[in-house]
Amino acid sequence: MDSVVYFSGKFVPLREANINIMTHAFQYGTGIFEGIRGYWNTDEKKIFIFRMKEHFIRLKNNCKLLRLELDKSVDELCQITVELMQKNKPTCDTYIRPNVYKAGIIVGPSLINKNGKNPTGLSICSMPMGDYVDILKGLHVCVSSWTRVDDNAIPPRGKIQGSYVNTALAKTDALLTGFDDSIVLNSNGHVTEGSAMNLFIVRDGVLITTPVTSNILEGITRTTIIELAKKELGIETEIREIDRTELYVCDEAFFCGTGAQVSPITMVDNRAVGDGKVGSLSKKLQDIYFDVVRGKKKEYLKWCSAVNY
Repeated sequence: MDSVVYFSGKFVPLREANINIMTHAFQYGTGIFEGIRGYWNTDEKKIFIFRMKEHFIRLKNNCKLLRLELDKSVDELCQITVELMQKNKPTCDTYIRPNVYKAGIIVGPSLINKNGKNPTGLSICSMPMGDYVDILKGLHVCVSSWTRVDDNAIPPRGKIQGSYVNTALAKTDALLTGFDDSIVLNSNGHVTEGSAMNLFIVRDGVLITTPVTSNILEGITRTTIIELAKKELGIETEIREIDRTELYVCDEAFFCGTGAQVSPITMVDNRAVGDGKVGSLSKKLQDIYFDVVRGKKKEYLKWCSAVNY
């Protein structure tokens, strides 16, 4: 059965959600997207959408980067997403993809036309999604030869469609050379994050991640991990620049993100991370995270939007 999507102000079958090939965003990548997960709770038989409001707050903020005029409030976007789940009735983990984009039929890269306008389009779709990467065995990654785009070029703090060419190049090269994924450096030679996910390392029991000013996505999962580490394990996170060689001498490392969730890293550039096994802190945070996102920890239910259908 064809899934239902939200497109151009209404719910329609996926096959009817089509854009003109001259659409500005299709030609120039001028759009902002989000990735949101809904987790199926087998005991309660319902989907819990994780940190939906925070995702739409980020989406609205990032629309400013491309002068996108989105006429929906955060609450309205949340309600549309809940209705979408109720129409599709998923019974498994689900990925939700909102897109806000320049919808004008305009040739030329400017974000506005000669009259200062370029209409904004909105779509929200969903699809079944399990684990984006192997979250159990530990990932083997490389440091990419590609450099992360700079804030003064294409701001990586927002999920800008066109900027994910940078991600695609880093990810593809990693796969073609036998790695699971890559870690990307910025123009100063410091570590930023994974190809499309934030990064944490552990050194001497200290949890460390890079600052948002190092050309990384302002990750919602990243913020979640920082808070869970403090509240659940009493561990403060040190936020600072990370050198490439710290990846080789750290005790643990893991990616985190909506897609990646919490994904331990056990090898960087063919060097074992720690003892080459999934780290104990990484595993603890992973276990806590999955209990939280599935609505199994009452103190964090404020982050989970349960959908009844």
